[in-house]
Amino acid sequence: MLIGIDDTDSPAGMCTTYLGAVLARQLIREHMQVREARLVRLNPNVTYKTRGNAAIALDVVGDTDRAFTIACETVEALAEFSCENTNPGVVVAEEQLDPAFYIRAVTDFCEITDATRLLDAAGAQYKGYKNRRGLIGAAAAVASVFTDRTHEILVYRDPALWGTPRDVDRDSLFAAEDATFPHTWDTVDVVNNVVVCVPHTPDPVLFGIRGESPAWVMLARSMIESEKPDIEQIWVTNQGTDAHLRDGGVGGLREGLSYRVHGVVATAPETGTGGHVSFMIEEGDSSVRCMAYEPTKNFRQIVRHLVPGDDVIVCGSFKKSSINLEKIRVVSLAAPVVSRPPVCAACGKRMTSDGRDKGYKCRKCGAHARDPEVREIARRLAGGWYEVPPTARRHLAKPLCRGKPDYSTSQVLMITRDCLVDNKMRLPLVR
Repeated sequence: MLIGIDDTDSPAGMCTTYLGAVLARQLIREHMQVREARLVRLNPNVTYKTRGNAAIALDVVGDTDRAFTIACETVEALAEFSCENTNPGVVVAEEQLDPAFYIRAVTDFCEITDATRLLDAAGAQYKGYKNRRGLIGAAAAVASVFTDRTHEILVYRDPALWGTPRDVDRDSLFAAEDATFPHTWDTVDVVNNVVVCVPHTPDPVLFGIRGESPAWVMLARSMIESEKPDIEQIWVTNQGTDAHLRDGGVGGLREGLSYRVHGVVATAPETGTGGHVSFMIEEGDSSVRCMAYEPTKNFRQIVRHLVPGDDVIVCGSFKKSSINLEKIRVVSLAAPVVSRPPVCAACGKRMTSDGRDKGYKCRKCGAHARDPEVREIARRLAGGWYEVPPTARRHLAKPLCRGKPDYSTSQVLMITRDCLVDNKMRLPLVR
């Protein structure tokens, strides 16, 4: 059977993955076999999500009715029911639900009635609490199929310590990153010297390590020194896969969805209040604003080097009429030029304008010229993919260390490692 659970946490505490880890152990104590634990990230732009919009699914062999009872009892014991926006859902299905529902839940929006209609048609057992919104994520988790998958080991705190400062040795985190990158990622942000894998919210998670396989995340985890944990769980997940991105055109984007969009830079990047950088791209007669917000840190340096005419693919969520950038591919670079009055061939002096559309005139000898002096300037940018740093990366966004995106033929350019010299960003210079 497949057991799906969603929407059990709140900003004040709990974590659906922790509840799932507890449930897995309770099922094992009931002599059931837990074959896989799955962490399923859904549309990151859902407004009512708590943090990362995650649901969980357990692949279990055992008595279906008994498992459903235990799952409901676990939710009723641990979920944050006191929070107005916490509306848990529990699903138990003997067979996987239609994967189309999962795809819709990760790339679009679903309604509660969509979930219940699917569950009724499949003959699944389910229970929704309060407004029952958690049934959407629980059903999506049971419907999930990962064409690309990664892993994460989540280490959970002793409940007696919840809400207190976490004790995780910083140096050991950087050592684990250095030993296992690129097979693990987002443990720390090397460029910005920031720990990424330790949350600051009052939930049960002590830290989490993401990577390509259970072996790699376990290796990194073994190097980390911390307070004594309560339980640990390895999850199979769609994190780091770009599962949320859909192809879109500049003129046809929908609010709250995430896209990869091809276009041409139409305006020079501008830095606004707060350090946010914006520019426009266009496709035919349509244009859209792209944003690199201040939390993306060094990524904004890449964006600032774009010029009108650059051919790009941008990836990110479309919110408030802007694409919030997660990564960008520079497909081809425009050849920017500067023009100025030419030097007089007769006397060697710089000419001046002779009036609108009249060319240039030498004020010393009176000679005329029609065309300006044109010079191509060097570009401090190379073609390829660039991404936001780990501190700003969304759970679903595929890091470039996993290889170039499937929809790219360009060389991957890492800005988190290869462009760091003496703790300053070094951009490849193209002449």
